Amino acid sequence: MYKIYIKRLIDIILSLLALIILSPIILIITVLVRVKLGSPVLFKQQRPGLNELIFTMYKFRTMTNEKDKNGNLLPDHIRLTKFGRFLRSTSLDELPELFNIIKGDMSIVGPRPQLVRDMVFMSNNQRQRHSVKPGLTGWAQINGRNNLSWENKLNLDLDYISQISFSMDIKIIFLTLLKVFKKEDVNTEGMDTAEDLGDYLLRIGKIDSTEYEQKMNQSQILLGNKKVG
Repeated sequence: MYKIYIKRLIDIILSLLALIILSPIILIITVLVRVKLGSPVLFKQQRPGLNELIFTMYKFRTMTNEKDKNGNLLPDHIRLTKFGRFLRSTSLDELPELFNIIKGDMSIVGPRPQLVRDMVFMSNNQRQRHSVKPGLTGWAQINGRNNLSWENKLNLDLDYISQISFSMDIKIIFLTLLKVFKKEDVNTEGMDTAEDLGDYLLRIGKIDSTEYEQKMNQSQILLGNKKVG
């Protein structure tokens, strides 16, 4: 009953309240992003959602669009600005995801929506995390967030799915607020941005370069950026 009906109602009510209460902050951030980083203000990215259906997730931009002489984007650590780091450290960059929740793409609590190029490297069991809507926050986020290994992070997602309840969601929301206030586990130790699952598996030798390229091509096909064959 809670998972099917009540959870969605709570998502809508809490998201609308958050948008109303936080509207002055959202407006200020919108202006600052426009001034400091330019247009567009929002960063849009395709992510796998419920049943692996791909949706567009919204965030405030935290990086510039600086490119090298060949027209390729510079590495993340170069494009990530001081202002962008502040938005990430406070999780303010994720406020536009409230609109995703209202639209029904996401829930307040659930497994975080990973990249499509992460999903293709997951095992069939790990991909069960997509049997529920992705969340603004989740069980993994209050238990280490970006300082968790990929294995632990995905296992925690599966743990959450097996025991979804009102009390657990309230606990996760409360502990998330504490984490945000303390700015804990925002970045992977030693990295400005989290390491992709495929890069991680390649680095530790779980896959070889051939499988890596095959999976990356598969992710591009799913995103419509590459033709089959």
